[in-house]
Amino acid sequence: MLNVCPACGLYRADQIVEAGEPGASAASVVVCPACGARRSFVRGPLLVVTGASGAGKSTVCNRLLGHVHDAVLLDADILWRPEFDTPADCYRTFFDLWLRLCKNINQSGRPVVLFGAGIGVPANLEGCVERRYFSTIAYLALVCDDDVLAERLHARPAWRAAGSAAYIAEHQQFNRWFRAYGDHQPPITQIDTTGVDAA
Repeated sequence: MLNVCPACGLYRADQIVEAGEPGASAASVVVCPACGARRSFVRGPLLVVTGASGAGKSTVCNRLLGHVHDAVLLDADILWRPEFDTPADCYRTFFDLWLRLCKNINQSGRPVVLFGAGIGVPANLEGCVERRYFSTIAYLALVCDDDVLAERLHARPAWRAAGSAAYIAEHQQFNRWFRAYGDHQPPITQIDTTGVDAA
């Protein structure tokens, strides 16, 4: 929607953004880099809930559905396909697709709360061409103790293939990465779900 210029018809993800007030969810302006046509758009926030597999993302999302009406809640896994599995470019096509979708949903006046693991690594989003269309991206990481994470992953159905020692070790390491993130920028707020029933 926003990537197609209504004046010249060119598709450009790299529109020039002239923002309103910093951090405000208000009308901003995009300028076509090809013809200079200008139009307003809503430059809203993106809210990201992240964490390792087993930290509680899907549980929180499912519990909030039907209770949160000021935002659109989405799980990033719903769009995952094998062709997005491109670690060489840090899964850039997948993350740009999500940012494009969230940017367009923001035009309805409601921000997106996006739940996903890799979505919550700031380096995966902050360098994307579509990042410019958000006033801010707020990151919330769900973390828990390693042994609790292992118990949760072991308890999953076999078809999810989450119980192998390698899978558990990988996600414990990812969980520790969030815990150690500290004062880096942009900030990631943490909530410890160790004592919470994540089923």
